[in-house]
Amino acid sequence: MASQRVELGFVEEVTTAAAAWRLLSDQFPCKVGGRPAWLSEACLPGPSELQCGVCGQPCAFLLQLYAPLQDRPDAFHRSLFLFGCRQPPCYRPAGPAPGSLRVFRNQLPRKNDTYSYDPPCEEPPQEELPCINLQLKCGMKLCRVCGCLGPKTCSKCHKAHYCSKDHQVRDWKAGHKLSCLQPDQLDIAIPDHKFIFPEYEIVIEPEETDSSNVSETKLDDLEKNEELTSAANIHETSESLDEMFLEAMAKHETQDDKIFQKFKEKISLEPEQIIRYCRNGEGPLWISGENIPQEMDIPNCICGGKRVFEFQVMPQLLNHLKADSLAESIDWGTLAVYTCAENCNRGNHYTEEFIWKQDISSTV
Repeated sequence: MASQRVELGFVEEVTTAAAAWRLLSDQFPCKVGGRPAWLSEACLPGPSELQCGVCGQPCAFLLQLYAPLQDRPDAFHRSLFLFGCRQPPCYRPAGPAPGSLRVFRNQLPRKNDTYSYDPPCEEPPQEELPCINLQLKCGMKLCRVCGCLGPKTCSKCHKAHYCSKDHQVRDWKAGHKLSCLQPDQLDIAIPDHKFIFPEYEIVIEPEETDSSNVSETKLDDLEKNEELTSAANIHETSESLDEMFLEAMAKHETQDDKIFQKFKEKISLEPEQIIRYCRNGEGPLWISGENIPQEMDIPNCICGGKRVFEFQVMPQLLNHLKADSLAESIDWGTLAVYTCAENCNRGNHYTEEFIWKQDISSTV
């Protein structure tokens, strides 16, 4: 990915073996859902780092982006991993997500212990790929439910690994109660635990601007502004209303409307975009004038350096997650991810970065 221009990400369904092969770790994928395609196999984030800060349950893998830095030999390979809680109520607070959303950065030099120095093969192998690989090359075992680090094991078969007691119980109820007696079949027939999100490839394309495509959006917003102005004029003629209050309301609505108008214009060019990427360049495309972070709201990296905007997740992704509920659903206006400006090198460690959640304002 480039760093100074906006690049857009779109979901693409995984319908062939070749498409599934492109989502493996050694292909350095950009992907949504499924299980993580970990970059470094050492120092994976542990269960405590991947649990929701609101409810304490394990977070599910949401997406990852392959974002190497060309001017940094120590970040020849570099990926960002985003996780989110499966419980909709945990998304209610806006602003800095209190652990319901977590993002990690990991990077490797070109010469490393996991991947070949040469570029990966561009053609899928002839042999059939395993359905699910729950063991890393280094021998580390992954959770059968979520694909994250699995330090716990089934006390009966000692073959099934889990990140938490919650996922062990979930797997037992989903079928491990029977498959536990056939340990050789564990990694072949893994049931649907209804925990991981649907899996897609993310296709990256540069953003193109075309003002002719936004004329209809502008007309709609002009009509909306005229309605707001007309309503304000009517109120101003009423002596029983507080004029200062009305002016403040009109100013707030006008500013919020301008921000939402810009959002609509940008999105109308590519309405299916789920990612906007521009590290240390153009900032986030906000959906509302409310709850926009100031510089003081973005905490410094663990190294002490400042963080800069790198990418944002658009609300269109929600349409693909199949996370709707009869009572309440996972929701956001946009998610803005900030990473260390210095891209500090912490070896193979997965470094947690910062994410800001903005909801759709009630005034737009």
